[in-house]
Amino acid sequence: MNEYRDLRVALLGCGSVGAQVARLILEHGDELAARAGARLSLAGIAVRNLDSPRDVELPQELFTVDAERLVQSADIVIELMGGIEPAKTLILQALRGGADVVTANKALIAAHGPELAEAAEQVGAQLSYEAAVAAAIPILRPLRESLAGDHITRVLGIVNGSTNYILDRMDRFGDSSEDAMRLASELGYLEADPTLDVEGYDAAQKATILASIAFHTEVPVDAVYREGISNITAAQIEAAKHAGYVIKLLAIAERLTSADGTDGVSARVYPALISRDHPLAVVYGGKNAVFVEAESAGELMFYGAGAGGAETASAVLGDLVSAARRHVVGGPGIPGSLHAGLPILPVTEVTTAYQVMLEVRDEPGVLAGIAGILAEHGVSAASVEQAAAPGDQASLVIGTHDAREGDLAAMVEALRASDRVVSVTSVLRLEGQA
Repeated sequence: MNEYRDLRVALLGCGSVGAQVARLILEHGDELAARAGARLSLAGIAVRNLDSPRDVELPQELFTVDAERLVQSADIVIELMGGIEPAKTLILQALRGGADVVTANKALIAAHGPELAEAAEQVGAQLSYEAAVAAAIPILRPLRESLAGDHITRVLGIVNGSTNYILDRMDRFGDSSEDAMRLASELGYLEADPTLDVEGYDAAQKATILASIAFHTEVPVDAVYREGISNITAAQIEAAKHAGYVIKLLAIAERLTSADGTDGVSARVYPALISRDHPLAVVYGGKNAVFVEAESAGELMFYGAGAGGAETASAVLGDLVSAARRHVVGGPGIPGSLHAGLPILPVTEVTTAYQVMLEVRDEPGVLAGIAGILAEHGVSAASVEQAAAPGDQASLVIGTHDAREGDLAAMVEALRASDRVVSVTSVLRLEGQA
C-alpha cells in the first residue's frame, strides 16, 4: 500500500483542550499516523493573542493570529475556540473549501448544527463533534452508528459535571448550595458565567444535540424545556433521601405520543428525583453519564469524565483520526440524518410523577380537600406523609402516580390557590422509572 501524503491539520484555539490536542498530535505522531494511515502534520495554531500563557509548552513558530489563512491551507480543521463567532464563519470557510472539521463547540452545534451539516454535505466533507457532549464519553457515535439499526426510545443523562458536583456535595456531605458552588468554582468546574451551568443552559445545548441524533430530527435549543438547580434546597435534598431518592440535573430526550395521538420528540432539562437503585444515582462528583433505552438493545449506560482538557482532547483526537481515515480511503463524509422530522412536543405532553411539598393549615378536612384537588386534575397520590410544623400548620409530602405534565402542573397551581394551602415549598419530578 502506497504511503499517503501528510495531512495538514489546523488548530483554532489553544485553551486547556486545544493545548492538550496540540501536545498529543506532536508527541504521538507516529502512533496517530499508524492508526489514520497518514501522518497528521500540525500546520499551525490560531490564537487571539500570541503572548497568552499556555497550559503546555508548544513550539512558538506554530502560533498565528491569521486564522483565515491557516484554514485555507488545511485538510482538517479542529475548532476549539468556543462561542458562535468567529468560529461559525471559520468552520463554514473550512467546509466550503473541502476540509473536514472537528469541533467541541456545543453552543455552536446546538444553535447552527443543521446549517453546518448541510455545508459539509454539499462538498462531501465530514463534520464531527463527539467532544461537544460529555467530553471523553463516546456517546454521539454510538447513537449515530452503533444504534442506527435500533429504535431508541429515550436518552437521559447527567451531562453537566458542575451541577452534578454541587448536588452530590449537598446530598452526600450535607453542604449548603452556597458552599457547594464555592467549591465547584475553586475546582474550576463552573463556567466563567456560572448561570450557564447552574441554570441548565449548558445541559440544554447538549440535550439538543442528543435529541437530534437519537431521533433523526432537528431539535432547536429554544425548544428544550429548561430548569436549573439554583432553587434546590437542603430541605428538598433531605426529603429526597427520606423517600429513597437523589436529586440530579437531567437532560432528557424522549420519543412520545401526545394526548391527541401525535408521535413526536420531547427534549428537556430539569432537576429530578432518581431512585437510589438507578445507575445514574451513583454518578458522583463531576462525572457524567448517559443512559440510553432502545427497543432491541435494551438499557445502556455510558459513564466517565464529562470535562477536562486531556479528557476532551481524547474525543477530539478520535474524530481527527476518523476524518484522516476518510481522506486515505476516499469517499464523501457521512452526513447526519434528520429524515424523521418529528414534531417537537411541549413539556405538557410528558408523562411523569411529582413529589410536592406543602405547608398546609392543620385543621380538619385539609387532607380531604387536597385529595379532591388531585382528583379534579386526574392525578392520584402514591404516597402522603405528614409532619408537624410550627403554629397551626402541618407539612405534607405528596408523591403522585404517573400523569401528564400538563395535568400535574395544573394541580400544583390549584394547590397554590387553595385557602387550605399556606405554601407549595417544593415541586420535583420523578424520572428513571421503568
